[in-house]
Amino acid sequence: MSQQSPPPGDARDHDSRLPARFEIVEAGVPHRLEGPQVNYYGSPAPEEDPDSGGLLDYWRILRRRKGTLIIGAVAGLLIGIASTLPRTPIYQAKTTLEIQSFNQNFMNMGNLQEVTEGSGPAGNMVDLQTQIKILQSDTLVDRVTAQLSNGTTPAEPAAPGRLAAWRQALNLPEEAATGAKARAVEMAADTLKVRASGQTRIVEVLVDSTDPAVAASFANRLTAEYVEQSMEARWQSSQRTGEWLTRQMDDLRIKLERSEDALQSYAQRNKLVFTGKDTNVDEEKLKQIQDQLTAVQGDRVSKQSRWEMASSAPAETLPDVLNDTLMRGYQEKISDLRRQQQELLETFTPENQRVKRVAAQVASLEKSLEVERAQILRRIRNEYEEAMRKERLLQTDYDRQTRLVTALGEKAIQYNILKREVETNRQLYESMLQRVKEAGLASALRASNVRVVDEAQPPERPYKPSLPLNAVLGLLAGGFLAVGFVVTTEKADRALREPSDIPFYLGARELGVVPSAGRVEDGKKHRLLTGRSKKADAETQSLTLATNGLSEKLELVTLQRRLSATAESFRAVLTSILFSGNGHGPPRMIVVTSASPSEGKTTVATNLALAMAETGQRVLLVDGDTRRPRQHGIFEVPNDAGLTDLLKPGDGDWKKLIHESGAPGLWVLPAGPGVAAPSHLLYSKKLRAALEWFREEFDMVVIDTPPMLQIPDARLFGKLVDGVVLVVRANSTTRDAALAARMRLREDGVTLIGTVMNDWDPQDSPGGYYGSYGKYSTYRQYYSNQAAS
Repeated sequence: MSQQSPPPGDARDHDSRLPARFEIVEAGVPHRLEGPQVNYYGSPAPEEDPDSGGLLDYWRILRRRKGTLIIGAVAGLLIGIASTLPRTPIYQAKTTLEIQSFNQNFMNMGNLQEVTEGSGPAGNMVDLQTQIKILQSDTLVDRVTAQLSNGTTPAEPAAPGRLAAWRQALNLPEEAATGAKARAVEMAADTLKVRASGQTRIVEVLVDSTDPAVAASFANRLTAEYVEQSMEARWQSSQRTGEWLTRQMDDLRIKLERSEDALQSYAQRNKLVFTGKDTNVDEEKLKQIQDQLTAVQGDRVSKQSRWEMASSAPAETLPDVLNDTLMRGYQEKISDLRRQQQELLETFTPENQRVKRVAAQVASLEKSLEVERAQILRRIRNEYEEAMRKERLLQTDYDRQTRLVTALGEKAIQYNILKREVETNRQLYESMLQRVKEAGLASALRASNVRVVDEAQPPERPYKPSLPLNAVLGLLAGGFLAVGFVVTTEKADRALREPSDIPFYLGARELGVVPSAGRVEDGKKHRLLTGRSKKADAETQSLTLATNGLSEKLELVTLQRRLSATAESFRAVLTSILFSGNGHGPPRMIVVTSASPSEGKTTVATNLALAMAETGQRVLLVDGDTRRPRQHGIFEVPNDAGLTDLLKPGDGDWKKLIHESGAPGLWVLPAGPGVAAPSHLLYSKKLRAALEWFREEFDMVVIDTPPMLQIPDARLFGKLVDGVVLVVRANSTTRDAALAARMRLREDGVTLIGTVMNDWDPQDSPGGYYGSYGKYSTYRQYYSNQAAS
């Protein structure tokens, strides 16, 4: 490639050569690190930790590591299948029983047999648990085991299941027939389970065995033996109860006869005659006399009250006088005659015959009234005296009868004792007689309160190991373990993964992102940058511009694929750089570096220079990586002379060292031949002078420097330029390395313009500002139309 010298180096206003749009600066908060020449703006750090673990973040992690998840799930599935096939299949048979409540009212059987059932639901559950324990008893299980081991129950072969077919297909060894039945019976006895079904009286008998026929036979035989044992136990209990009751009844009959004879003899000896169940003749007579005495005493009190009233009160006020008809007649006649006498005295004198005749009549009537009053008083007194005599007689009889009854009381006490003994013996005898009759009926009736609802049938398929279940469990377990592994490793990874990580962890401005080099947007699907599919080849050829013979390289994507998403991302980064000034104009001399090697700093530097040259500006790209130079190979220019020659002692024409890049407006200064200690050259005064020459002759200078953590070149260049652009590689550059580079620039007083995240996959974005990056693929139709026109 021919060497081209830049235009003459006359002094001029370089800022006037930049487009007017580059004079616009963003309003914002000043960056926390100020450079020596220009003050730049940074973006505020987000308040939320990018690794805070939101659901969208976890989904992004799982989607990015879906290959690991699939491998883990498939491995778990295979392990589940592999652990299932070699195992011997186990079959489960089930018999369902109904244990009914014992009817105690039927022939009073509850009085003949001991029933453990209580009252209410609690009592029912206690009885049900008792029966479950009996079903699980060693005696019953050993009896059934002995019967099946002796071959009393024939076994029916079951149809081979799906698991057996898999075992045959994989040539897995089958268990030998010798001793297989014995082991099947032993497993059935060991795995017996009896359980109640909820709050019901249904009991399920579950038996596991390697032989389905043995499992069903064991369950059915166990229930049959349990029913037979229950019936036998109840019958034997009734028999024993009946025999005992018969003996007790004979003893009670003898005692009853003896007590009756003793009672009869005692009554005859003491001449005790009873009129009722509890009383004798003397007691009845005493009661009659007592009743009569009580009545007579009441009558005497009434008549005594009448007599005392008649003796103390005027006769006219006595009820007997007032109620006597004759007395009332006398009084009425006397009243009439007195009225006539008064009327006559008003007319005649007392000496008048008529007056005297009326007075004589009044006197005669008053005399008759007095005689009648005296007779009434005598009658009241006689009645009173008669009542007193009657009371005295009855009292005498009562006292005599009381003494007689008292004398017989001691004899009656003993009589009552003998009588109660007779009654007690009679009640016991009658009750025992009834029990003996009921026991006879119960012993003749062989009843059971157990009913078989469903008999066990030989199962067609094993219930464990379950191949589908174990496969699903293995799949889930493998998936969960893979998820845990992925999340743990992702959280332990300290690499910068998202553009939002940079402001948070570094406190630096995010200038932009460069998508993964191997991907561009094609609708909703991603294609390789080289476009190997036929459709992509046709589109790519229409979007590729002339490159003046340069081979197609990723570092030249802005030149060779100007309408690609990757090229647009570099232009976006350049725009952020140009708008980063603080009233002093855009930076015109920048250093592009990274914390560690292989993070894409050369690619970023080259494409930033190409993007700036597209705007019509004069751009110089300096290869400052003298240890590992690449710019001469990218632009296919000689490297026999370059930056190292410019910095060596002596006079050199720098214009002869600069080469035309092949892109309009872009010149390249290669690194030149290597030297023993390239860092020593950067301390020379010629570096500052060279940079001043470059600033005067070019609108922008981009310097590609080595990684800065182990090599000081970028720091030395940074002290002399407008600012540094730090390149970080997504999922590669660690926070510690980037932060160390950030702190060194700060300590050196070097301005950090911002950072560029390289090799970032938009598919990994959780959303937000860059989450819809892929939607910009719709602009490719516009670029295609422009290229076609």
